[in-house]
Amino acid sequence: MKHLFICFFAALCHGVCTAQVTLEQCKALARDNYPVIRQYDLVEQSRRLTVTNAAKAWLPQVGVNGTATYQSDVTAIPVNLPDIDIPAIGKDQYDVNVTISQQLYDGGAVSSAKRMAEAQGDVSREKVSVAMYDVNRRVDELFFGILVLDEQIAQVRVLKDDLALSLASVEAMVRGGVANQTDIDAVKVEQVKACQKETSLLTQRKTYLCMLETFAGVDFGDSVTFVRPSPDYDVTAANRRPELALYAAQDRLLDVRRDALDTGLRPRVGVFARGGYGNPGLDMFNDGFDAYYKVGLTLTWNFGSLYTRSGDRRKLDVERRTVQSERDAFLFNTRLQIELQGGVIDNLKEQIRQDDEIITLRRRIRNKAEVRVANGTETVNEMLRDINAVSEAQLCKRLHEVQLLQEIYKIKYLNNI
Repeated sequence: MKHLFICFFAALCHGVCTAQVTLEQCKALARDNYPVIRQYDLVEQSRRLTVTNAAKAWLPQVGVNGTATYQSDVTAIPVNLPDIDIPAIGKDQYDVNVTISQQLYDGGAVSSAKRMAEAQGDVSREKVSVAMYDVNRRVDELFFGILVLDEQIAQVRVLKDDLALSLASVEAMVRGGVANQTDIDAVKVEQVKACQKETSLLTQRKTYLCMLETFAGVDFGDSVTFVRPSPDYDVTAANRRPELALYAAQDRLLDVRRDALDTGLRPRVGVFARGGYGNPGLDMFNDGFDAYYKVGLTLTWNFGSLYTRSGDRRKLDVERRTVQSERDAFLFNTRLQIELQGGVIDNLKEQIRQDDEIITLRRRIRNKAEVRVANGTETVNEMLRDINAVSEAQLCKRLHEVQLLQEIYKIKYLNNI
């Protein structure tokens, strides 16, 4: 499905001149294209292989052993009996045997190993999720960077249109003897400056677009339109950052490791069967090669882990407190960032309200300036200053609107909402 979506979206971007792209589409494409995403499959493969290998401990174990020895002395019976020949044991001895063993009770070692593999796999997967989540922040920065540039470009083009109208008006005044060629040149200088500004902004936009295309793995094309995202967000939403899932997975791994300490104190029970051929066989006094077999039950109970059990448990407690400390620090820093973003958002909302007042006043000043120029009571340069002031006021508002969206999405990133 993901590949189908990418192909369809790429065709849309190439084939439709008015294609619109949303922030969420960019994030989805970037996540699918980011090289780290391949680690999800690698983590799952490693987990499955580890669990499978652990389960194979229940399979019968087969071993082949062979020995050939020569020893300086052997056991002898220090008794001489008449008419009885007691054979001497050879100093060279040989043995080849095959042993088949089957575990009956492992003290929970295999089950513990499986749980350990699952828990370690969860930790590895959440680490990949944390690395992948950072892609959202980088896409946000590029996407909103393009939106800011689009607003600046649009405003420069509005300014160019205003200057074109002003040039036509000044040229008419020159023909009427109210203005002169210097006034026309002053308007044309502003037009050249506007063209320079537009060229610079278009170059910056192309750079941002190329970087976003690299993340998404899609050629959007220069004509694509990036849609402003919704400003809505739930301030009461719970934090769903992948870092919290990572801390939870680390806690689960510590629980499994703590339980695994108990398995080291339990006995191991198994059965075995051994068949061999050697000289001597089971009868030490039979000088010659002979076949033999053994069957039996084994019991192994190692109490050595008792020596380190207390220290191991304290070590796990230290690791758990470390994870808890990291989680608390993460949540604390996140709350501080959210409070900071909240203040920035409130400030931008107030600035946007004030921008509307400034634009209204600037337009009023500009309209009166045009009348005064027409009446010959004001110079063209003064009128151009008022035209630029209106353009700057409009640009400030539009930039504040995009900045407001960007700050809102920073909060969304901080909470993963």
